[in-house]
Amino acid sequence: MSHHTPEPASARNLSPVPTPDVARKTRVVILFGGRSGEHGISVATAGGVLGAIDRSKYEVVPVGITPNGQWVIAADEPERWAITDGKAPEVPASAADVVLPMTVGDTALRVLEPGQAPSALADVDVVFPLLHGPYGEDGTLQGLLELADARYVGSGVLASAVGMDKHFMKMVFAAQGLPIGTYAVIKPGDWDDRRDAVLAAVEQLGLPVFVKPARAGSSLGISRVDSLDDLAAAVDEARRFDPKVMVEAGVVGREIECSVLGGRGGGRPRASLPGEVLVTDESKSGFYDYEAKYFDEAATVLSCPADLPDAVIKEIQEIAVRTFEAIDAEGLARVDVFVTPDGQVVVNEINTMPGFTPFSMYPRMWEASGLSYPELIDELVQLALERPTGLR
Repeated sequence: MSHHTPEPASARNLSPVPTPDVARKTRVVILFGGRSGEHGISVATAGGVLGAIDRSKYEVVPVGITPNGQWVIAADEPERWAITDGKAPEVPASAADVVLPMTVGDTALRVLEPGQAPSALADVDVVFPLLHGPYGEDGTLQGLLELADARYVGSGVLASAVGMDKHFMKMVFAAQGLPIGTYAVIKPGDWDDRRDAVLAAVEQLGLPVFVKPARAGSSLGISRVDSLDDLAAAVDEARRFDPKVMVEAGVVGREIECSVLGGRGGGRPRASLPGEVLVTDESKSGFYDYEAKYFDEAATVLSCPADLPDAVIKEIQEIAVRTFEAIDAEGLARVDVFVTPDGQVVVNEINTMPGFTPFSMYPRMWEASGLSYPELIDELVQLALERPTGLR
């Protein structure tokens, strides 16, 4: 794949900040990349959105965030940002065309070129953040956009932060009476200073357990542990991504996912038909891990609607909506649950910026529910435009 050097802003037909009486399309900033370990998945997601968004309705401004946090003007080339030959794409650093994030009360992005005063790139109507993990999905970026008084797709600061931290997520779910599994939390100093107590707490959960970074997604750093002898290696792996670690008791049951979309005009959120990911080759990890999600499509099959009784499907949809409401989520989220052999529904987690490539479970479940990928993108942008900025 050929590499593309970003053109200067003046060569890209990006108009200056328009006067209010100039009719134009709604301008959407597609923001992607970021500093987390999920950088490549975010970039691939942006490729999908850039290729599907309705260009007759929206003017698109792609902005990438490099792994070291630099905002740069990105190529509007969907195919460039695709996963190719098993390798995730990356936003390249650039000495030119550095974008200045919006400032308080000013929803214009500006370009800082060497030796030049900042120049207007675009006046922004709505930002579509496609970032996963810390520094993007955890409320930090949402806080910047709130300060700028800019509309954006997805959950606000608090819901994003709660949805990112599995520890506080579980506490909110429990407080709202949602059914959850048992778990233990290993805080940064616990593993080094209180290891015996940690081992005792994990032993009480029973085996197997799943050891996870508390604040990461895309199944990064997750290990299944069937023997306490393997716990130390699993904790070390999780701590590569986050100093705080969650240990969850294994739940006997089927793993079911449900996509949730915010309601229009103050209405309740909407739930898709639930789906079940069937892992066809479990030889590597025994569960739906990072590789299976993004790099080995042949290893998984999505069954949607999941082969479940109608009453259980309705219960999953209701619990998914309640989970969305529990953290005050907005826009979109995917809720993952377990369905036990006796038909009980147990909430595993909520993801406020789920995988959003055309092949990801969130849009595929909506596709099966009658809403296409381009229509879903349009609906999310419209929800963001409908929502007031500031306290709500």
